[in-house]
Amino acid sequence: ILLNSNENPYGPSKSVRKAMQKAFDLGCRYPSKHIDELREMLAKKEGVTKDHIVITGGSTEGLKVVGLSFGINGGEIIAPRPTFLSMMDHAAMFGAKVKWVDVDENLVVDLDKMESEVSSETKLIFLCNPNNPTSTLVPGDKLTSFCNRVSEKTMIFSDEAYYDFIEEPNYPSMVSLVKQNKQVIVSRTFSKVYGLAGLRIGYMIMKPELATKIREEVVAFTNVLAIQAAIQALKDDEFYAHSVAKNKEAKKLIYQTLDELNLKYLPSNTNFVFFHTGRPINELQQAMKNKGVMIGRPFPPFLDWCRISTGTIEEVKLFNKALKEVMLG
Repeated sequence: ILLNSNENPYGPSKSVRKAMQKAFDLGCRYPSKHIDELREMLAKKEGVTKDHIVITGGSTEGLKVVGLSFGINGGEIIAPRPTFLSMMDHAAMFGAKVKWVDVDENLVVDLDKMESEVSSETKLIFLCNPNNPTSTLVPGDKLTSFCNRVSEKTMIFSDEAYYDFIEEPNYPSMVSLVKQNKQVIVSRTFSKVYGLAGLRIGYMIMKPELATKIREEVVAFTNVLAIQAAIQALKDDEFYAHSVAKNKEAKKLIYQTLDELNLKYLPSNTNFVFFHTGRPINELQQAMKNKGVMIGRPFPPFLDWCRISTGTIEEVKLFNKALKEVMLG
């Protein structure tokens, strides 16, 4: 049972699969001929022009190319710890300097501390919100205020991969600041709520002049099947609602088990739950693997915490059973 990579086990939807099958004949054509339709749809969805949109091979490609562009040859990137590491790991390979800022006592990204670390050397600030692996969410008004102020000094990258799972009503996306021509880049993905992780397609929203440069000089094209899948996924409101509802149901089942075991956890704004195991994660990983359940990798410095993805309801029930057996001996 794969509950270790925050995948959506219900996708792709039936309508997306049909769209992909119809697209097989396009496999002999370069994707540039088909990508504009998706850019137009995403622009409409986000309330921007298509010149703001950069299509990427999953959001990870976007994180890597932006991290490289701003961090190469000694550029400083400020990032929370723990968080999703693709941007920082890739940029560091090409000479970037990464300044880590630990999350606060509630495991929420510490915006005040991050702002205090900004200097003339800072080229980029990375925010994953909701954060991976903690699943925590920065208060919306504080996030908006932070991005408004700090974007006057440096570029801010807001990774919103899990935005669709946020349960707080009217929570702001930082796309609103992109519309105001701020130094803000937002990334989104089709890997999570849309269930297309294996197809590798995502997108970024940013100022048109920056988007043009990255789109034409840095980002590689994704494939035509992924493009057609994403186009259909945006139309499939029924599957979107199904994914969100099943995710909530799965989280409740996980919460119930963690409450029974008296294990501390963080209320999740994502499709995973981060909980305190009280034992080394490597030991728990192996014990759960022995029972056929894959759980999340270590996230230093929280090496006695576990990230568990929401699978199908049946998978979550099996996880709950296995966890009780492991924790209670």
